[in-house]
Amino acid sequence: MASSRRLHEKVAIITGASSGLGRAIALRYGLEGAKIVCADLTPTARSQEEAAITTHDLVIQNGGDAIFVATDVGDAVQMENLVKAAVQTYERIDILVNNAGISIEARSPAVLHLTDEATWDTTMRVNVKSVFLGCKYALTQMLSQEPNSSGDRGWIINISSIMGMIGGPENRKSNRDVLVHWADTWFQASYCASKGAVSQLTRQIALDYAPHNIHSNAICPGYTQTAIFKETTSYCTPWDDLNRRHPLKGPGLPDDIAKMAVVLASEDANWVTGICLPIIV
Repeated sequence: MASSRRLHEKVAIITGASSGLGRAIALRYGLEGAKIVCADLTPTARSQEEAAITTHDLVIQNGGDAIFVATDVGDAVQMENLVKAAVQTYERIDILVNNAGISIEARSPAVLHLTDEATWDTTMRVNVKSVFLGCKYALTQMLSQEPNSSGDRGWIINISSIMGMIGGPENRKSNRDVLVHWADTWFQASYCASKGAVSQLTRQIALDYAPHNIHSNAICPGYTQTAIFKETTSYCTPWDDLNRRHPLKGPGLPDDIAKMAVVLASEDANWVTGICLPIIV
């Protein structure tokens, strides 16, 4: 990974940092000079490829500065403590990346009238409430601290989804027997709703906090090769179908998203707020 140290000495909280997009963003930020606060339920990733070394240890191994804070992102007390831990260690917060998220429907697709209430509630807790809580406590800190040398007080980056902008496509070649074979299609009402909420909250925060020089933007990835992607190709849409639909080189890698997360946390984006940026449509 090449770096330009665009985030030199900035302090960044990244939720869901143990694997996938969060891990890729943490590694990129570390190489760009940021001090990283990795937050997740556990420091160890579930995937075999990522389990050999924790994200914060890998950041340190690469010459960066990082800590891990065990955090349930849907719990207000734990999210407030996450921000406190970041400030106690590094004295401020410059960047918040609300990355933690789930897609229960990637392995259990269902149309709305067949969606369990528990699926809806859990999805909203992890995908939406966590963003509310992260922003709430990070914004409180950003407003209380001295601005960065650029004059900006902070950068919020929420990981939304292309599915927060469009609906998930029906994956059968014909709609003729959809009513009979619900399980053979990919329907994800709660996931789409949760990511739509993230995108709209991002825009509102951008307007409310622009007078304080706090940036709020969202990244809306398309299909990206993470653990959720593996479930998607196993239970929903075959790899060949996804590969054929993509206009560039097929489904992207986590580092493709991380590169844009660097841009939106840097002074290159000092005139950018309120965008929901689709990547890998």
